[in-house]
Amino acid sequence: MKETRIVFFGTPEFALKTLDSLHDAFTVAAVVTQPDRPSGRGKKMLPPPVKLRAQALGIDLLQPTKIRNAEFVSWLQSMAPDFLVTAAYGRILSPQILAVPRVSALNVHASLLPRWRGAAPIHRAVLAGDCESGITIMQMDEGMDTGDIILQSSVPIGYHETTGDLHDKLTVLGAKLIVEAVTAILAGTAKNTVQDDKLATLAPPLTKEEEILDWCADTRLIHNQVRGMNPWPGMYTWFKGERLKIWAGHPVNLTGANCGQVLSAGREGIFIGTGDGVYCISLLQLPGKKIMDAADFLRGNLLSPGAILGK
Repeated sequence: MKETRIVFFGTPEFALKTLDSLHDAFTVAAVVTQPDRPSGRGKKMLPPPVKLRAQALGIDLLQPTKIRNAEFVSWLQSMAPDFLVTAAYGRILSPQILAVPRVSALNVHASLLPRWRGAAPIHRAVLAGDCESGITIMQMDEGMDTGDIILQSSVPIGYHETTGDLHDKLTVLGAKLIVEAVTAILAGTAKNTVQDDKLATLAPPLTKEEEILDWCADTRLIHNQVRGMNPWPGMYTWFKGERLKIWAGHPVNLTGANCGQVLSAGREGIFIGTGDGVYCISLLQLPGKKIMDAADFLRGNLLSPGAILGK
C-alpha cells in the first residue's frame, strides 16, 4: 500500500507512534507540525516531537505559522495526498484544506466520541473518574470532533492510573487503528457512524485554577484530580507559603480531620482531611526539588499532626 500518499498533521509526543505506523504502511509524503516554541525558564526554542521524528525518518517537513491562506492550500494540493491524517496537531483545519485529499481526511482522537470532544480528552477522562477511554478514528468535518466515526476501540482506566498512563496506552492504540481505518477505506469495507450529539461532552483546555487542590472536596474527586494532572501540569496545595505539588496518593477509609488538616505523617504517607474523609499523600514535590515519597519529604520538612495545608 506504499502507493497511498498521506500528509500527516501532528505536534506532540502523542502523535509519534501514529506517524511511525503510517510511515511503515503507506507513503507519508509530508509532515505538517507547529513551529518551534520557547520552553522552560530560559525560554529556549524547542522543536515539537513530531518535527524531530519526521527529520529522523527523512520526511519532508513544513512548520507554517498560518494554514488558513491560499499559499498553504496550494502547497498541500501539490503534495497530491490520498489522505490527510491528524493527531493532536493543535489547529482546526479549514474546509478548503479538508477538501484537498483524494479520498478522506481522518483524525486520531483520544476518546470514545462523542464523549470528550475538544483539546484535552485524556485529562478530562481521568479527571472525571471515567472507567474507560479509547481511540476514535473520525472523518473530519468543519466542527470540533463532530465528524462520522470510522473506527473505535476502548481501553479500561484503572483506579490509580494517571493521565500519563492513559496517554501511553492510547498512543499505541491510535497507531494501530489508523492503519486499520485507512486500509478499510481503501478496501471499501469501512462503515461510517454518525455521532449522537445529545451524548456529547466537551474537553476544554485545562485552566490554572484547576491545578489548585480544594481539600474540602470529596476524597474521590481529589484522587481523580491528582492522577488526572499527572504528569502535567500537576496539582498543588500551599505549604509554608510555597506551592507543594501532589503527584500521587489514595483515598483512606478514615474520618476525624478538618479540610486540609494533617491527621498523621510517617513512612506510610501523609494523611490529610478532606470534605468527606481522608486522603493519603504518597508522592510530593517542593519548588526546585525532586519528587519525593512521604518518608523522604518528612526527613527535611516538619509536618506535625494538626497542621493545615492549603494556606
